[in-house]
Amino acid sequence: MQLVVARIGRAHGIKGEVTVEVRTDEPEIRLGPGAVLATEPASTGPLTIETGRVHSGRLLLRFEGVRDRTAAEALRNTLLIADVDPEELPEDPEEFYDHQLMDLDVVLADGTEIGRITEITHLPSQDLFIVERPDGTEVMIPFVEEIVSEIDLEEQRAVITPPPGLIDESEAVVVSSRDEESAAAGPGTDGSAPVERGEDD
Repeated sequence: MQLVVARIGRAHGIKGEVTVEVRTDEPEIRLGPGAVLATEPASTGPLTIETGRVHSGRLLLRFEGVRDRTAAEALRNTLLIADVDPEELPEDPEEFYDHQLMDLDVVLADGTEIGRITEITHLPSQDLFIVERPDGTEVMIPFVEEIVSEIDLEEQRAVITPPPGLIDESEAVVVSSRDEESAAAGPGTDGSAPVERGEDD
């Protein structure tokens, strides 16, 4: 499975380094020296990471064969893509990759079917499951431990204990505009960044 793990930003200095916008919680694994990454556009890659370092809170990478500022600037906005084993799990048992959560059945504790997860939206404050109900409507479920009580990957289901009004037919929080949510979320994660179940404040 191929997942986006970073986007190349501006050139840094004159020796071929670039800043990168990291899109994985495991940069030491995905973006370490020696890693070979596919790219989007594909014609830019593959790129092999030669060195990496943190400068002023940002990750800087240098790729093999990229030796000057001009070559580094030519890579700007390129997406870096890693091959990830679809069976691979994050180290923290409370974290999940997006692709592991997609299409899970969402049910209540008593087994009542709510729908299935069709999208995961990453907001600054929390992550949301976009759940398609059997009637075609969609409802947003915050991925917090007070609401999502269990993720069972073997049974392919997420068990929820929603507060009153969250999924009630008459008061369902229906997604009316995906574009609006996407704009609020900003650049999304790629699925390689683990999603951690948060705590409701």
